[in-house]
Amino acid sequence: MSEHQGSLIVISGASGVGKSTVIAEVLKNRKDIYFSVSWTTRQARVGELNGVNYHFTDRAEFEEMIRRDEFLEYAEYVGNYYGTSKKIVEEKLSQGQDVLLDIEVQGAAKVKENCSYAILVFIIPPSFEELERRLRARKTDNEKKIEERLQRSREEYQEISHYDYIVINNQVEMAAKEIEAILTAERCRVSKRINITKGV
Repeated sequence: MSEHQGSLIVISGASGVGKSTVIAEVLKNRKDIYFSVSWTTRQARVGELNGVNYHFTDRAEFEEMIRRDEFLEYAEYVGNYYGTSKKIVEEKLSQGQDVLLDIEVQGAAKVKENCSYAILVFIIPPSFEELERRLRARKTDNEKKIEERLQRSREEYQEISHYDYIVINNQVEMAAKEIEAILTAERCRVSKRINITKGV
């Protein structure tokens, strides 16, 4: 058991905002952060590895894990379950390691409900027009899908007031540095360092 509890940071952001790229940059710069790999019932995509991108499982096993209360949060999205292991997150935090979660707004709200100390960060593009440009530039979705993603983004933006920080992803390196700065600030909180002052 570490003397210092790690920080739990939840990162959300609209599809196309570059969230995964920013997170990858943070993890490249900070080797001491544990990135929580989610469980899911969706099929693995080409190039995805079990235990790296997701822990892939079937619906029956996932629902059994729900019954055993093994998830810090879980949600059903487009017919598939996604969830975060409670045990792994709690173990890493108790060891003094910072834990990073990449989850959408519904899951983030559940984490905050279960862990009031969680730090919620929302990544946004410089403008909504830029978000639309990035979605089109990916050339992975048809027009209907792009419009659905944009509408979903508008809905998610309504939840920003529940977050602690906003990071603007205008430049990946700068956005990553802002997240690292947030983690550094959280480690300096009085509640995290009060033991150091004892005996002074």
